[in-house]
Amino acid sequence: MNMTFKKILICAVCAVSLTGCGKRSISSVEEIYSDRNVFAMDTFMTIRAYGDNADEALKSAEEKIKYLESIFSVTIEESDIYKINNSHGSTVEISPETAEILVEAVKMCGKTDGTLDITLYPVLNSWGFTSDNFRIPDTKEITELLEYVDYSKISVDGIRVTIPEGFQLDLGALAKGYTSDAVADVLRENGVESAVINLGGNVRTLGKKPDGSLWKIAVRDPFDTENDMCVLETGEISVVTSGNYERYIEGDDGQRYWHILDPSDGFPADNGLVSVTVIGESGLYCDALSTALFVMGEDRAVEFWRKNQDFDMILVTDSHEIMYTSGVENSFENLTEMSAEVIDSD
Repeated sequence: MNMTFKKILICAVCAVSLTGCGKRSISSVEEIYSDRNVFAMDTFMTIRAYGDNADEALKSAEEKIKYLESIFSVTIEESDIYKINNSHGSTVEISPETAEILVEAVKMCGKTDGTLDITLYPVLNSWGFTSDNFRIPDTKEITELLEYVDYSKISVDGIRVTIPEGFQLDLGALAKGYTSDAVADVLRENGVESAVINLGGNVRTLGKKPDGSLWKIAVRDPFDTENDMCVLETGEISVVTSGNYERYIEGDDGQRYWHILDPSDGFPADNGLVSVTVIGESGLYCDALSTALFVMGEDRAVEFWRKNQDFDMILVTDSHEIMYTSGVENSFENLTEMSAEVIDSD
């Protein structure tokens, strides 16, 4: 059984291969910036911040990342999530940050009609996607585990959380998005007005470039992951991609089984999409939607966007077609031979 795992799905063009800190001259204007590389939440993260206080701001940002990892992780025994998952039905007191993300997560699970479900952890674990002990469980095993999948059974009362016996939570579909928003807040509080935050492909920009120009964010080609599919030119924004090429198992039957599971049946979501990119103001919102829309498939994803229209998206189908919403029409540059069309809002 083979497994391929890619951690970086999208990258900010201006923030690739960041190391150390320093100065550089662009267009005769001296730009002072600091870079920081962090390994956390099972991924490599890079942050570039501009300004005189950039280095100190990045120290605070790294501390924030490490703290959030310590309370959101499913494997760190002192974390809030680990304590909840091993509570055997009893109530657990948690940090305000965990309470906040859980409240938002339950809202997103409901908003997406359960195509996102943070109680899917027992099923994910049975596939080995959370432990790297990869296997293909049989239908009977998955059916039994699905009895413990139902986000509506989560009870959050202030900083007190209760889930039924046998249920377990996983914030993997939201944690990096929440963290990117938190890092942006930390940088802003430390006087940084221009920055690029790349938390393992979950990209968040702060302000514009120091010279006032827009950022360029590249989205990876799902059919040729060594190259980019498109470039978006944008100001302050969050951009998150989920794809079936990201982490998967190749079974003895020759089929590919990827880590984005459909909560309705516990198997990899196979609804005609290979990549979903969500663009919006909130990193958490984009992170959650990138997973949920992938599970929905093309038709339901388009219907969801038409109903809400508080985000933009780029869909790539398994028939090598790109579809994108009108909000990014003027900033979208196709770098491939694939056809690309704008999704109508009607």
